Amino acid sequence: MLSPSQAGFRRLLPLLRPHLRQLIAGLACMLLYVGSFLLLLNLAGELFPSLSSRDLPRVLLLIGQGVVIFAVQKLAQFGQDSLLAGPALQVSQTLRSDLFRTLQTVELGALEKLSAGDLTYRLTEDADRVSEVLYKSIHDTVPSALQLLAVLGYMLWLDWKLTASIVLLAPLIVWLVGLFGARVMAATERSQKKVSELAGLLGEAIEGLPLVRAFAAEPWLQHRFEREIDQHRQARHRTYNLVALQHPVVGMIEVVGLFSVLALAAWRIESGDLSIAGLSSYLTGLVVLIDPIAHVTNNFNEFQQGQASLKRLRQIEREPQEPADPADAVALGVVRGDLVLEDVCFGYDPAQPVLQHLNLEVKAGQVLALVGPSGAGKSTLFSLLLRFNTAQQGRILLDGNDLSVLRARDLRRKVALVPQRTTVFSGSIAEAIRFGRRASDADVMEAARLANADGFIQSLPRGYDTLLEERGSNVSGGQLQRIAIARAVLGNPALLLLDEATSALDAEAEAAVQLGLRQAMSGRTVLVIAHRLATVQEADQIVVLEKGAIVDRGSHDALMQRGGRYRELCERQFIRDLQNR
Repeated sequence: MLSPSQAGFRRLLPLLRPHLRQLIAGLACMLLYVGSFLLLLNLAGELFPSLSSRDLPRVLLLIGQGVVIFAVQKLAQFGQDSLLAGPALQVSQTLRSDLFRTLQTVELGALEKLSAGDLTYRLTEDADRVSEVLYKSIHDTVPSALQLLAVLGYMLWLDWKLTASIVLLAPLIVWLVGLFGARVMAATERSQKKVSELAGLLGEAIEGLPLVRAFAAEPWLQHRFEREIDQHRQARHRTYNLVALQHPVVGMIEVVGLFSVLALAAWRIESGDLSIAGLSSYLTGLVVLIDPIAHVTNNFNEFQQGQASLKRLRQIEREPQEPADPADAVALGVVRGDLVLEDVCFGYDPAQPVLQHLNLEVKAGQVLALVGPSGAGKSTLFSLLLRFNTAQQGRILLDGNDLSVLRARDLRRKVALVPQRTTVFSGSIAEAIRFGRRASDADVMEAARLANADGFIQSLPRGYDTLLEERGSNVSGGQLQRIAIARAVLGNPALLLLDEATSALDAEAEAAVQLGLRQAMSGRTVLVIAHRLATVQEADQIVVLEKGAIVDRGSHDALMQRGGRYRELCERQFIRDLQNR
């Protein structure tokens, strides 16, 4: 019924092994629960003749036995459900945790192409659906299937000829359930794709609402949102229609089977081949069969929907991963900050190089500014220095160590980034500066002082314990940028990468951030991506990049005197040689 590509839940079985003892205890309760049905069927066969003969003591005894068996069955059902819930939920937690760990190692180029809303939906709603399906499979589908087999076996023992007439209908029911299940899975995949697209649009819309209002584009956004939710409704409706159609079709076959059995039973009683007691047990068994058939059918539909969710979760694993550390990776010790690039070439597509034959040398403690138009390769160079990507030709050396043979975590502890757009996680300011690293309060405060952030933090009512709201919306842009600088220098990095950290600030905020940057840069090797060229005139060395190649280099004064591309870029921004100002 399941093709190999659909049988994704088999891959979750190894995750159940740590919970084997609990599963065995739950299985024992399950067997007791299912076995109780056979005892109740036997009691039903004895009860109806006793009622017809008005044997009250016998009736009361049988009822008492039935109550005891029923009570034991319900206790076993409770044990089964409670014992099996833990492993199912633990598997879901492990799956979600493993996938999030995998997500953190996806290549940044691939990650940027993924929708944040879609990924959020997968790791929340899809993971929850997988958990629910796994739990239902363990605590409901398995006992229902066992109940089905046990009751059918009992009915075969009572009267194999009547049971054979029922079994003949089983292949038709199985085929129909499989047919509907495959279509439900396909419809569910389409529905979940629409939900992911809707989640992505919601994320964009919420973040971009100020822009939407600024352009008076609310009707456009409303129309687009309504179109997305209508497509989502249609996709879900198709799934519901398939499930709704399955119930009457399968139910009709069950009714035909029931009436066929009744007709055959009447004929066999007439011929003397079946007793009233046997018929009582048999009909009770037939009634008992209806419930597990309904459960297995419904759960199979949910199982198919869970398959669609698991398939979407597993797609995360197929995203290209960041290169792992080499087996003989070198540990990085104390770093001075000498940086050398030797004939470095790189392209996200090797046929279209982004960086071409770069040769650079930066002495420890120097400041190197990278200037050039958008797309020149400045940010790509930063990604190589952080080893988000690896050069396809040439070498990058830090204190003589090739970055490609270093442990990535060691390297990133010595190289810190201050991005153009600051990202912080919700939590206290102290937690934002620590950013998952172990550091004392004194170290956090010292980093904030270096970043010129201690003053404004201390002036807040709760100081370093002040909670940052989502995206740091309760502090100003300049304050947020100084927190980012403190975060960068906390680990005392030897190499500091600045992606024009002041380009989006006003003059007053920029002055405060620039002071923090100057203090943070002291004694470190610094590479600056400069969009506003007035901010890099004091750099030890300025490198002009264009189409991935170095077209000029030197100090500001030397480049201005020489003319060329740098002077042209400066004049476009109305910057003049300092000597002529």
